[in-house]
Amino acid sequence: MTSSARLMGALALAGGVALAATLAPPLFPLDVPSAQAGAAAQTQDDPILFYCDPMGGHDVSRTPKKDGMGMDYIPVRRSEVVPLLGKPPVKPSDSTEEPLFWRDAMGGSEISLTPEKDAMGMDFLPVRAAEIAPMLRPRGSQSAPAPAPKTEQQPAKKRILYYRNAMGLPDISKVPKKDSMGMDYAPVYEGDDTDSTAVTLSPGKLQRTGVRSEPVQIKALVSTIHAPGTIQLDERLIAVVAPRAVAFVEKVADVTTGDRVKKGQILMRLYSPEIASAAAQYLATPGFAGARTRLENLDTPPSVLAEIERAKKVPMSIDWPAPRDGIVLERMAVDGMKADAGQTLFRIADLSRVWALVDVSEQDYERVKPGQDVAIHARGVNDRTFSGRVDLIYPQINRETRTARVRVELENPDLVLRPEMYVEADIAAGNAGKVLAVPESAVIDTGTRKLVILDLG
Repeated sequence: MTSSARLMGALALAGGVALAATLAPPLFPLDVPSAQAGAAAQTQDDPILFYCDPMGGHDVSRTPKKDGMGMDYIPVRRSEVVPLLGKPPVKPSDSTEEPLFWRDAMGGSEISLTPEKDAMGMDFLPVRAAEIAPMLRPRGSQSAPAPAPKTEQQPAKKRILYYRNAMGLPDISKVPKKDSMGMDYAPVYEGDDTDSTAVTLSPGKLQRTGVRSEPVQIKALVSTIHAPGTIQLDERLIAVVAPRAVAFVEKVADVTTGDRVKKGQILMRLYSPEIASAAAQYLATPGFAGARTRLENLDTPPSVLAEIERAKKVPMSIDWPAPRDGIVLERMAVDGMKADAGQTLFRIADLSRVWALVDVSEQDYERVKPGQDVAIHARGVNDRTFSGRVDLIYPQINRETRTARVRVELENPDLVLRPEMYVEADIAAGNAGKVLAVPESAVIDTGTRKLVILDLG
């Protein structure tokens, strides 16, 4: 090719290039379309902070990169990190690794790609890959759907049965009212009228606490009342020797205090002028009944009257016999003494039957009835039990001991029981009729009332 031809070809090529440059759009246009402007604005407001492993690993990078399978790391923008910053900031690690970004030291949502200070002059904290990676969710994972809100069913309107005390006292009312403290009574609706005093306990707790249940029974309720007491003389078996006329004791028989005597046994010999005068009158007028009556009124022993009638002779002195069997409790007669009319010379008591005077507490007083069986245990006689019955309940309460006295008659043929001996009495008290009965240990005594707990199963 000649040089002229090469020159023409170069001119033609230059003209084509110039024409193409004129027809092609500029590389950096002055007017950007609106879609591109929006994307740029979004990129500026929500910048990419770092890139994370697409497979959900904890590896992050400040710059775009690929994993071992050639997959691009996924960009993580500011909007995705802000929800994680609600947690309090952790202390920055001492790593020399370059931070991914900086965050507000007070836990706010402010993020910066460069070191900054907040309004209070505090430095933003650096956040490195090792600190942010554990907070990231694997890409593509979705949180569990929020449960659908429950629609509360409006309960059907129930009828109010009554109103009960708000403090749990056993008081109800058909109409609204207030208690003494000004608190409103609580309404009880139909279907809710269950026993609010019920307590539920597990079987294990019942076993650990040793609680046991026993059935309520209908039976005769007889309980034993324990009470102390003493042995006393039967007042009906005590006798005294006291002449009704002035007499002089000539001789006292060999009888002392504590001796046991028989009825008719001679106790002493005495002289009474008045008895001798009455005996002389009786002999002088044998048909006069008044003379014998006078001797009887002077308590002349029957044996003396029989001797006068037999011998027809007035005795100068007479033998005075014991009026009954018993123990001589007192002897006041001595040889040669003068005894005035009515003066006690001997006191004799029969111990074949004695009384046990038992002191029953005031709270048990009402349960004791005449005729109830009583077992007596004498402290001085440990191997024997004496049986008797309640003979009398004295009508007064001892003001000091708050006890009532109960009298029990006891047979004492061998004279083992002695006056003033201490005894323990077991009185079989109760009602012979059948009543509703529960174990005594199940009763809770509050002082004002007695309660039991029902086992509802």
